[in-house]
Amino acid sequence: MVTAIIVAAGKGTRMGPNVDKLFLEVAGRPIVAHTWERFDRSPSVDEIVLVVREGMQAEFEELAGVNGFTKQYRMVAGGKERQDSVWNGIQAANPSAEIIAIHDGARPCVTETIIADCVRAAREHGAAVAASSVTDTIKEATADGLISRHIDRSKLRAVQTPQTFRAEIIRSALGEAQARGIAVTDDTAACDLIGQTVRLVESATPNPKATAPSDIPWLELLLKA
Repeated sequence: MVTAIIVAAGKGTRMGPNVDKLFLEVAGRPIVAHTWERFDRSPSVDEIVLVVREGMQAEFEELAGVNGFTKQYRMVAGGKERQDSVWNGIQAANPSAEIIAIHDGARPCVTETIIADCVRAAREHGAAVAASSVTDTIKEATADGLISRHIDRSKLRAVQTPQTFRAEIIRSALGEAQARGIAVTDDTAACDLIGQTVRLVESATPNPKATAPSDIPWLELLLKA
């Protein structure tokens, strides 16, 4: 069994005050509806756990009805930090889940191919993450804005979601982070704490996240296409 955890408990303050980015309408529907649909239609996923802000459950129930989502899902409240929200989602997953796929609710362009590839890689290697090659030239800077180091971009990857794991591995990794009091904003970072390697899975098509207002036109174009 594969459980997809869609992390949708954040509000996204970089979008501006009083803006809930997940419910911004893009290409005719809220961003999170596009994201949910990708996993609802994915043959690689058996169930969905939505991690939402307390008090938003009714809005998500309405989304399911309006969009005709059919895959089994359940909702759980988010935590104080992202890793707390992820942990809550993992705890709500079916106990028989073998693979956990964690995905940002604000990343609506994920494809069935990348979901399937990441699930397959997690089965084989224990942990995997969607990623893309870095095309810009990257420099390391000093605190006062000077270039301090030239970095070989051929070795760099921009990490995305889904991030997929054998269930026992992500439980152990995040449990270790909690035990040590370490905060991680990326789930694969917790794997370092238990010596678990992570397989990079090339994302062949754009898979951006809605973070700032400037991201919205790009998402609109991709989703309409």
